[in-house]
Amino acid sequence: MFTDSSFTFVLFGGTGDLSMRKILPALYEAHRAGMLAESGKIVAVARHMEDRADYLEWVIEHVKPYVSKNGLDESAWAGFLERIQFVKLDLGKPEDFALLRDAVAGLPGIRVFYLATGPSLFVPICRALAAVGLNTNSRIVLEKPLGYDLKSSNAINDAVGEIFAEEQIYRIDHYLGKEPVQNLLALRFGNALFEPLWRREWVESIQITIAEELGVEARGDFYDNTGALRDMVQNHLLQLLSIVAMEPPHSMDSDSVRDEKLRVLRALKPIDPRDIGKVAVRGQYHSGVIRGTSVPAYATEPGVKANSNTETFVALKVEIENWRWAGVPFFLRTGKRLADRVAEIVVNFRAVPHSALGPTALRPGANRLVIRLQPNETIRLYCLAKQPGEGMNLASVHLDLAFDQFFREGQMEAYQRLLLDVINGRLALFVRRDEQEAAWRWVEPILNEWAAANKPPKPYAAGTWGPAASSAMLAQHGTYWLEEEN
Repeated sequence: MFTDSSFTFVLFGGTGDLSMRKILPALYEAHRAGMLAESGKIVAVARHMEDRADYLEWVIEHVKPYVSKNGLDESAWAGFLERIQFVKLDLGKPEDFALLRDAVAGLPGIRVFYLATGPSLFVPICRALAAVGLNTNSRIVLEKPLGYDLKSSNAINDAVGEIFAEEQIYRIDHYLGKEPVQNLLALRFGNALFEPLWRREWVESIQITIAEELGVEARGDFYDNTGALRDMVQNHLLQLLSIVAMEPPHSMDSDSVRDEKLRVLRALKPIDPRDIGKVAVRGQYHSGVIRGTSVPAYATEPGVKANSNTETFVALKVEIENWRWAGVPFFLRTGKRLADRVAEIVVNFRAVPHSALGPTALRPGANRLVIRLQPNETIRLYCLAKQPGEGMNLASVHLDLAFDQFFREGQMEAYQRLLLDVINGRLALFVRRDEQEAAWRWVEPILNEWAAANKPPKPYAAGTWGPAASSAMLAQHGTYWLEEEN
């Protein structure tokens, strides 16, 4: 995927954590692999540095630890630093944007403005860009969260939409750039084996989990006003669900893919407020032990309000009201301070209708597909086989596709793929406004019901898999979370 597309990449929040850990390392890897036009430039914007020399010192100190797992290429690194320019700019002063206009005036290609800032700055930045004529021949990338609820999300989208056309707006969700998510589409729509089975007649249930070992770290102020449902479910988990459940698109162009995802989001069965307690579990981590280290309770984290009712864990039972998926439960789960860091999709196929080989063939999960998004990106197909020896004794076996072993070259991190897509004008892996609105419409009644009930989340010890109610919810449907199998 080599490109000769020239570009000027303007990075707002150029000294922020996201820029240091993800964005600049991804751009470096693309540079090292020869995937960026030689004339392409990166313009970092920040107010805490005096000049380019200061900024490059900051980059060397804070970005180097996150680049090139297999070792830093010093020549490529030096060339990458040559691409970087710097503009000192106070985002609270619209008049400073004239400095940015002058800095990029002679730079080549399409302009990409990446807003690695808080959402409260999205609209002021866009308006200031328009005021100095920088909203043409440009694309703008918006990080999540885009709003606090449907109303605030629409307000941001309305304001940004007055300045940039929809085809200029790239709402990024990095989970959509992960290699296994792309391979999920390849498995379904490129192989006759899976697509005929990808429906209610053959699928018993589907689980989607995004689990984190980390707590809120330095994000206490932000997280305590957000919570797991807004931070993870409304975007990452519902986007993954829409990819798993979508109908085959006409083609892989941006609108064909996003049209099918939208149909899934609009088909989500609304959760009856009377059933919230049965199909939605909220939790909050207390103190515990993770990998031998004691960690504090959420309520004692810096920036968290005393007696906070903010959830750090959510588990949901979701249904899709269409012909393909009617009656199939989708179990979504996310949480902080859980037992492991893992993101995965588990497709549990139905048991055989009758077993002449004993009860093993009838147990839940005997046939399943596990798509591991992180860590160690893999796709694993589980089935039953006869154990060696006397008698017909069955055991679970699996077929593996480990991407780092099978494809030794060309692996890209999610941000690298998505940033290249922005530069090259590919929108398929970015969230369209109507998708975002549909997700907020489904999530908002849950938020409202929790706020009205004003009940504390269920406690769980850090280092576990969340409240027991999460497992009980699946047990009611005769199944269990993947890690509970043994």
